Amino acid sequence: MQGKIKFVVAIIGILLLNQVLLFAEDKPKQQPNIVIFYVDDLGWMDLACQGSKFYETPAIDQLAAEGVRFTQAYTAHPRCVPARYGVMTGKYPARDSVPGGGGLLPEDVTIAEALKEGGYSTFFTGKWHLLFRDKEGNMPENQGFDVNVAGGAAGAPPTYWYPYRKGEATPSGKKGYKKNEIHGLEDGQEGEYITDRITDETLDFISDHVSHQSEDPFFVFLSHYGVHTPFEAKPELVKKYEAKLKSMEYDLPEYEETITGDTKLLQDYPVYAAMIESIDQSMAKLQAKLIELDIADNTIIIFTADNGGLSTRGNTRKLATSNYPLRYGKGWLYEGGIREAFIVKWPAQSQAGQVSDALITGTDIYPTVLEMAGLDQRPKDHLDGIDVSAAIKGKKFERETPMFWHSPLARPGSTGDENSSAVRLGKYKLIDWYDEGRVELFDLSNDIGENKDLSQELPEKTKELHALVKEWRKSINAKKIDPSKSKWKKKK
Repeated sequence: MQGKIKFVVAIIGILLLNQVLLFAEDKPKQQPNIVIFYVDDLGWMDLACQGSKFYETPAIDQLAAEGVRFTQAYTAHPRCVPARYGVMTGKYPARDSVPGGGGLLPEDVTIAEALKEGGYSTFFTGKWHLLFRDKEGNMPENQGFDVNVAGGAAGAPPTYWYPYRKGEATPSGKKGYKKNEIHGLEDGQEGEYITDRITDETLDFISDHVSHQSEDPFFVFLSHYGVHTPFEAKPELVKKYEAKLKSMEYDLPEYEETITGDTKLLQDYPVYAAMIESIDQSMAKLQAKLIELDIADNTIIIFTADNGGLSTRGNTRKLATSNYPLRYGKGWLYEGGIREAFIVKWPAQSQAGQVSDALITGTDIYPTVLEMAGLDQRPKDHLDGIDVSAAIKGKKFERETPMFWHSPLARPGSTGDENSSAVRLGKYKLIDWYDEGRVELFDLSNDIGENKDLSQELPEKTKELHALVKEWRKSINAKKIDPSKSKWKKKK
């Protein structure tokens, strides 16, 4: 009798287990939380894990140790607004005449709008800087973000210290918007530093989201104003790097002559080093909060920046950093202007400590994030981005499509750059200086510094890539601007 009872109990147990397994299979996977940690004007060499000997970035280095660090990642453009447009829309900026008259429009379906439709709670804080053609309608809260803290027209704060104003702001549009006003942080305290403040706003949003036991995942876009000008940092950190600088030894001169001015070859500016450490402190706070709330294992962090470090000039402006061994910096289509630090931590998916040489660019973030979130691709929206999640997972990934850049609003009198377009396909990159009627070809597999122009040695490859970039410009109706009419032209 007891044997029969045991048999029946076993059968019931098996049936119950099968029901549990079936329920588990039917139950949808929990979508991951996603954080994009976006830095302004951060150079490719501005992290210790990228090779800097002067700057200290332990929290970002830890992110790289826990995730995957890409060595051949790019921004969509070597300047702020177009680069951000590329991330937000998944489209090459030149498609919409950015820069040079275009900008984000309400009809653009942003990454935030796509995630919001997919069930995400969305949050933005920091530098938005996309108010150009539509001065009010394309604020973050009108383009998919449930919450917007301090995002508006400003490309940089007048000062990094509360109340984030210095004198009269410059009018830059209708309906009261001013170029350098930072709205939404009016309740700050004396001595408050903007990098810390927008970090705290981010942590408050995440904490509130978790405390309300929301079943929705969250999407956070933490868009730092740092490390853009003005160069201002916490005094105690500045003193730290002033002391460290005394022990540094350099083999290179401080400056080298460029095509239009000069470029900085040394990382030796204590104030800028201190600004970078504040960004790293922000990352440390973020990671600590995710651990405290027990959501780190279901939160993806994507770390990158909008353009290369400020290292070149066509005037006498203060330069921030050096991108060496990359050539030049912000504004240029040489590697120093467009190659970016790019680190992704995708728990249970990315292999800890992986270093990848996969080719990716800023427009790829949009479709990749959709894949990470388990949402359908939207190729009619993110026209130029491709899903690179396989590379993040450490799987075989080879980019078959070329990457393009178009910079028609050069600033020879500021950052020293000149109008150009570029294409990279495989190991080769061609820069088309179309105003001058010349091209340069580089093999980046063994010439990361773009020191040897191969256009004469490899005429067939030059012809192939030149045709590609010209056809691309034509196909998207890329705008060209007469250099003589630019307000950024170099003064004689």
